[in-house]
Amino acid sequence: MKRIYLDHAATTPVRPEVKKIMDAFQSDYFGNPSAIYFEGRQAKAALDNARKLIAKILSVEADEIIFTNGGTESINLALLGISRQHRNLFKKPRLITSRIEHPAVLETMKQLAKEGFEVIYLPVDKFGVVKTEELKKALNKQTLLISIMYANNEIGTIQPIAKIAKIIKDFKNRVGTKAQAQIPQFPLFHTDACQAAGSLEIRPSKLGVNLMSLNASKIYGPKASGLLYVKKGIELKPIILGGGQENKLRSGTENVASWIGLAEALKLGQKEKAAEAKRLRILRDYFIKNLLKIPKTFLNGHPRNRLVNNINVTILDIEGEALILQLDKYGISASTGSACHSKILQPSHVLMAIGLDPATIHGSLRLTLGRDTKKKNVDSALKVINKVVKELRGLSAVNIQSNENKK
Repeated sequence: MKRIYLDHAATTPVRPEVKKIMDAFQSDYFGNPSAIYFEGRQAKAALDNARKLIAKILSVEADEIIFTNGGTESINLALLGISRQHRNLFKKPRLITSRIEHPAVLETMKQLAKEGFEVIYLPVDKFGVVKTEELKKALNKQTLLISIMYANNEIGTIQPIAKIAKIIKDFKNRVGTKAQAQIPQFPLFHTDACQAAGSLEIRPSKLGVNLMSLNASKIYGPKASGLLYVKKGIELKPIILGGGQENKLRSGTENVASWIGLAEALKLGQKEKAAEAKRLRILRDYFIKNLLKIPKTFLNGHPRNRLVNNINVTILDIEGEALILQLDKYGISASTGSACHSKILQPSHVLMAIGLDPATIHGSLRLTLGRDTKKKNVDSALKVINKVVKELRGLSAVNIQSNENKK
């Protein structure tokens, strides 16, 4: 039985082109970039070229790219590094984020709250879009950092990052702060763009962000490989100490093969982005249209302004975990939401934030398409999903009244 993989938001397979270049740096060009002899210089040159390639794609300077061990570390470095470095400029430093962020953001914010920072969690509307009027109200002279996810990993909703950046810029122009007198860029703006790199604009100058997190495993690159863009002039306190690699911000022997793999995956993805986004959008809309033919099923997230590969629906009167297990039995890989929480039987914080109740949330299904997804795969999946839903509803005594209009 050939499996159908529909969980590309969790991770993607490594592209053959990426694997090939990585293999060479795992074996033939294995030197430590910090060494001054030939093998070390060879590895350092390759890593420098990877950094320059990424910088060119993002239209930034090479020294504004800090390589990390994936998206989570990148986010931690951004939030912890900025907050701890500059906290003394504020009496009661304020951090602003949204209620639907990735756990890497939310858990870091919890830690910073324990350290004395005030954390404001912005609400979202029924489609998962941050309420910008609430952001305007939350900004004050004590605001140090705002972190808003570019595109949500569960429901696919795309945030108006450039609009948010303008709100922050207008605030800075209107209200001078003591911190701004020393470092004019406060408050700073960070975005988690890990889900966005495959289909959306990711040049920081176009988005208006000061810091941006990306990772490789969402764009057909290796796992445990990511980066943090840090606008020149912004200082961070490192969270990993040691030999001072990555401009003294990320100590540890450089992960040369994986970071070169990240650069190659990003290059290939950007080259194919427009055509692949168009293809996936057509498949996504076809998939959604047919899923919504199932009685008592509705779409979560924005109907149009969503990632081209993301489908998140609620199917009432079934248990999502049971649905996933049954689909797996038929050779289909899917999820009920974030892969980070796949083993935690708690209602999705994202779906709760858009107004769904816990009983309804348990019937959620996330399907995320990828490069290898074809229409025949979608048609096969639709047949299986319809079959499994009928089976599960036949076994269930649950009868939930749709609250779609209440979201």
